[in-house]
Amino acid sequence: MKPIKSLLLASLFAGAVTVAGAAVLKTDPAKSSVTATFKQMGVPVEAKFKQFTAQIDYDAAQPAASKASVDIQTASFDLGDPDYNKEVTKKEWFNAAQFPKASFVSTAIAPAGAGKLNVSGKLSIKGRSADVSFPLSVKSEGGKQVFEGQLPIKRLAFSIGEGEWKDTSMVADEVVIKFRITAGQ
Repeated sequence: MKPIKSLLLASLFAGAVTVAGAAVLKTDPAKSSVTATFKQMGVPVEAKFKQFTAQIDYDAAQPAASKASVDIQTASFDLGDPDYNKEVTKKEWFNAAQFPKASFVSTAIAPAGAGKLNVSGKLSIKGRSADVSFPLSVKSEGGKQVFEGQLPIKRLAFSIGEGEWKDTSMVADEVVIKFRITAGQ
């Protein structure tokens, strides 16, 4: 009787692992984006991160059981000009040599109405971490889930723009990270 019970428990465990793994979504990089919008000398600038990965374990029936994490390669920040791109990888900005990635890891995801979630987690940039929360919309599109949101941050809280670049009259302290992650089974 013990071997049958063990076999049954092993089968149930394997089934639970399969079900839990089924919710992990595969990101579609061609239909996903992460950008940062800020003002330089009062003029809005939008730049994108060309390289990032997102791990999303989403269950629409139980959003509170969902998890998400995003890793962004800081050296992939694209301002549309090779000289500017090189500048922002330096120590005063992202210090990409020492801090090659920025990351977000969710700690809580809560339903907030039809197609809406509130997400909380830890944002880490340039060796500094902060607890953040933001609204997120989720919808189905072409058989995939689309997660969209924006997270306002203060760049100086993460030491982005050191030395003479702390001057917020040149580059504003307010930055909005916008993202659209498309993912499916």
